[in-house]
Order: sequence, then structure tokens, then C-alpha cells
Amino acid sequence: MNSERYNEIHNESNLLIDKDILLEIRNLTIEFKTDGGIQLGVKNLNITLNKQEILGIVGESGSGKSVSSLAIMGLLPIPPGIIRSGNIFFRKRNGEIVDLLKLSEEQMRKLRGNEIAMIFQEPMTSLNPVKRCGEQVAEALLLHKKMSKNEAKKRTIELFNEVKLPRPEQIFTSYPHQISGGQKQRVMIAMAISCEPNLLIADEPTTALDVTIQKTILEILKSLQKKYGMSVIFITHDLGVIAEIARKVAVIYRGEIMETGAIEKLFKNPEHPYTQGLLSCRPPTDKRYQQLPTVSDFVDANDKKTAFEYREISETDRKKRLEKLYSQTPVMQIQNLITEFITEKSLFGKIKSSVKAVNNVSLDIFAGETIGLVGESGCGKTTLGRTLLQMIDAKSGNILYKGIAANQMTNKQMRQFRREVQIIFQDPYSALNPRLTVGSTILEPMTVHKIGKNQRERTEMVIHLLEKVGLKEEHFHRYPHEFSGGQRQRIVIARTLALQPELIVCDESVSALDVSVQAQVLNLLNNLKRDFGFTYVFISHDLSVVKFMSDRIAVMKNGEIVEIGEADSLYFHPKKEYTQTLIDSIPKGL
Repeated sequence: MNSERYNEIHNESNLLIDKDILLEIRNLTIEFKTDGGIQLGVKNLNITLNKQEILGIVGESGSGKSVSSLAIMGLLPIPPGIIRSGNIFFRKRNGEIVDLLKLSEEQMRKLRGNEIAMIFQEPMTSLNPVKRCGEQVAEALLLHKKMSKNEAKKRTIELFNEVKLPRPEQIFTSYPHQISGGQKQRVMIAMAISCEPNLLIADEPTTALDVTIQKTILEILKSLQKKYGMSVIFITHDLGVIAEIARKVAVIYRGEIMETGAIEKLFKNPEHPYTQGLLSCRPPTDKRYQQLPTVSDFVDANDKKTAFEYREISETDRKKRLEKLYSQTPVMQIQNLITEFITEKSLFGKIKSSVKAVNNVSLDIFAGETIGLVGESGCGKTTLGRTLLQMIDAKSGNILYKGIAANQMTNKQMRQFRREVQIIFQDPYSALNPRLTVGSTILEPMTVHKIGKNQRERTEMVIHLLEKVGLKEEHFHRYPHEFSGGQRQRIVIARTLALQPELIVCDESVSALDVSVQAQVLNLLNNLKRDFGFTYVFISHDLSVVKFMSDRIAVMKNGEIVEIGEADSLYFHPKKEYTQTLIDSIPKGL
């Protein structure tokens, strides 16, 4: 070995001076080649992670959080990703210090899953749909631990018990589509810890999960981190979630670290406007604002001290509004509604077993109100919403819209119902046709329902709608893949508005969005309600969001409404233990 190469290796290994440091990222810059030119991923990123430490990395989508984690794992797609500069030093179990960016694929494969593991954001796409869950976890044990098949199976079932999976033996033989989202995430955690890695990267592992499941996942991760002495990098867009698991946090914005420090310091005295914005844009539970602040209110403000004017809704004004609201005749009445799904049939088509997704629900919905439907996944919220829309047939019961039973409507009445009662779906990615431009997507239902005199007038109406939801005229001819998640959700909202509806079902329409984008969409929905007098059925698992949006809240469990009441009263004085559990599961911060 020549002296120059010896000095290079010697100097690199000495960069990790402190024996307590496990990982050190130094001056990392990553760029991406796109059709529009070079886009920055991260710029001069510096992060230090100690042994047995949980570090939170927080920021919006596109800030560089996941890009950094993929670089650590050696999974950054090259091209289009380009690592311009920097080092990622990692201390192996044997004490050797290596630069992960200079290892070969074979060397990285030995570390990946063994000494460094990752829990990905979306377990459905991360798990192999054609392999049983147990086999996927056992695979890592067979590869890295050289266990026999019986030993790997036994250890996998032990891991399933550790992550608190019900019926571990049954889930071992189940396929991913046969288990819930929370259970899939636990399988991913079991897979990640199977080889007892020194470093665990958790990339948005609780996004879009119920608050109760989210709380369980966070508790499991903290317990496993302590048991195995792992270091954890926990990535999220929500500082409230970070406060539940980490004591140290780095805030990243547009590829750069804005500030780092103890979580207590950042919550009590955030220095950077971006951090202030992230902390402020989540709906508060102790106050009721007319509008939520957004990150841009802080980042783009000239005077940081008056970045956002908080305007509270007074208790007197709210009371008067609700009295007027509930003095009307309901616009929709749900009477003893039952929606059932068949789970098993005999050879000759006879029903052997079924599940009541909606079980004897009765509910009045008043024009101009927002009624929140809240509960865990599988409680029947979405099924109820889709039954109201006549997307799913009810087994029994009645749905009366403006006094007419939905199952007795004439074709003309049903056509009018389809126009006046609309839905905003949860996932803006799958809700939009990738082959249609934004303009065509919004024009299509308008043409079907003959809204507007001609195509020219409809086009002008579409452009007006795009501007109404915060988009631009130039977006008319673009395709869905050219937009961010928050922009796509605005397009879905514009398409819903195109039919000039009266009642809108919002089905988890902000659950997968960054807290800052979520605030923008919630403000937009409230502004549209004020301008057009909409009625919302707002479905969510997040009680803090539902409380901010709703006049009344209905809590669902096992297909039934277990509690219903005025939003603030129900939140502060719940009568049912289940409602209190949902409230207690909301990340409170510090």
C-alpha cells in the first residue's frame, strides 16, 4: 500500500474520535438529475449519532430526510441521484470504521440488514406480496445468522411476540394483504431487528396509522431500542411524534439542517422560523382558531414576531352558530343502517359468515355543518361514508337525502344525488388518472353532468376552480405526476367542487400529508365551506384534526357509533373509555 493511500485511510478513521459515536455524516451533498436540470437533495449535511441514542430528523416531504437515509443504506438510486461530496462514517461491531459511501455493493450487502437496518414508510410496498410474512423475516436470519429453517422460524415467531403481533404463528403463514396496516408495520419492525443491528433507521414508520396504533408502534420501538442497545434515526414530518420517542432532534429544510438540539429546547424556544412553523401548524387541542398557521407564514414573514395573527373563535359566536345550525331540518338522515360484508360462502353460494362493517347506525346531518367521524382502522368510518354515497349497498336501514329515501330514488333523482353528494378520497395519487391532464380530469364530470353551457365556459370554470384551491392557470395542461402530494389533493378538491356539490365526504383526506401541507388543506376546506355553504362528513383517525374541523364528532367502534356530541364537549368531557383512549393517544409534544 502506498503512503498516500495509507494516510487517507488513517485520517478517515481518525475522524470518529469519540468512541461513543456510531455514525457520522460529514458535508454530504446529493443532487438529482431531472428533466428540468439539477435538483438539490441535501447540501453539506452534517449529523452525528452516538451509540444507543435516538435521533429524530424532522422536515417536510422533499426536505432530504429519506434521501439521507437511503444514502446511509447504500440504496440511493444512481442515477438519477449523484453524491457530489461528503462521507458517511460508520463504526462496525468489531470497532472498524468504514466510509459507507466507499464500500462495494457486496460489502454493503453484508452490513445491510445485519448491522444497519431500515423500517420503510409504506409496509405494503416494502413487503413482498407473494411471500408469506414469516418467510420474509426468516430470510434475513438464514442469510446473516446462518440459522437452519426451523431455528429461523422459531426466532421469527419470538420476534413477532416481541413486536406484540397477535396470533404470531398464524401471521407467520399469512400474506401481507391478509393483515392490517399496523400489523404489516410490526412485521417490518421484526424484520429490521431480526439480526440485532447497531443502527436502525425508521423512515416515517407511523405516517397514516391510527393514533392508537401509532402510540403502540412508538412504545414498541422505544422498548426494542432499550433491549438491544440500538442507535435509532427516527424520521418524520411531525415534531409532536418526535417528542414521544427522541430526546435529540435535527430539523431539515430544503436539504439543509436548520437547527439541532435537545427536543425540550426546540419545543420551548425554537430559533429558526421553519421550526416555529412546524410546531405551530398542527391543530391545537386547547384553542379553536379560525385558521391554522402554515410554515410559509413563518419562513416568508418579514417580521418574525408578527408572522401569523391567531384569531380565535369565541365561545359565544360558536354557540349562536350551532343553535342556528341545529334548528333546521337535517339534509340527510341515516336510520338503523346496516352494511355487511360476506367473508365466506359455501360451495353452492350460501353465506356461511359475514361481518357487519356498519351496525345499526342512526345519524342526522345538518346543512352547513361539519360532522366528524373518528375511530381506529376497521371501525366502519369509510364504509359508512361510502354507503352514504351509494357506492356500497346497505343490507338494511334507510338513507334519506332531502327527505327522499336513496333506495327509492328515480333515475333522475339519483343523477341529481350523484352530483350533489361528492367525496374527497384519502389518496390523491390513486384518485387521479395518470393519463389525463389536470384540466381533463376536472372537465370530465362537468361534461357528464352538463355543467356549463359549452366546453369553453367549462374550461373557464375549471381555471377559476384551480385558482380557488391555490393552483394556477398553467397547471391546466399538466399531468398528476408533476405535482406534490399537497397539490394533488388540491386538484382532487377542485374536481369535487366542479360538480357544485352540497354535501362532501372527506375520507381521511389529510392523513398522509405533511403537517404543514395538512394545515393548508384544512384551511382551504374551511374557506370553501364558508364561501359555498358546504356540508362536510369529515372522516379521520386523528381526533385533533377532527376537533379543529368539526361542529359535532361521532366516535365509531366495531361498526357502531359509541358516542356523539358537540366537538369541544366530547373532547374535554368524553363519556366513553374508548373516546378517552383515542384522546390520550394524540401526540402531545412537551
